[in-house]
Amino acid sequence: MCDADLCITNCVAKWPGSVHDARILRESPIFSAFESIQKPVSGLILGDSGYMLRDWLLTPILNTQSRKEDAYNRALCGTRCTVERCIGILKRRWHCLHTELRVSPHKACQIICACVVLHNFATRSGDLWMDEDESDDSYDDDDDDDDASDIQPVADNQPISEQMRVAAGKAARDRLIQNFF
Repeated sequence: MCDADLCITNCVAKWPGSVHDARILRESPIFSAFESIQKPVSGLILGDSGYMLRDWLLTPILNTQSRKEDAYNRALCGTRCTVERCIGILKRRWHCLHTELRVSPHKACQIICACVVLHNFATRSGDLWMDEDESDDSYDDDDDDDDASDIQPVADNQPISEQMRVAAGKAARDRLIQNFF
């Protein structure tokens, strides 16, 4: 996850690249924190259609029915480009992230996290290192390849059901669309 200033706010580096992003999120401490009543930060997180809809995690509308919904999708997708730009800058800044790290998995996780920390330090120091508008062909975020079938519902013993969480997400998304689009 990153913020609008291209600083990485959450990094989970313990999973292999073949694991779906939604699974990584679902099994992360930040997911548990946001699912609790006491949210760790205010605001919203934006995700692609491979993520589960929540009142704190907004995703695109797959079959839009109005101009407002189209405008919401365009705004969401345009804003989501920030994370792709951030990852592109991270990978250009630390070229070792372009290729396979030929070290133990534990050491690879440490290297990735160190690159993230150094990226944030450089970004906050004003060192953009390169033109942010350059495209990064090596980072492929093709949403069509995302497979949401590995997303499992929250366990039945949870106080709020998965259906209720999705309904709350739809209500939050609908309010946002009605108020701002």
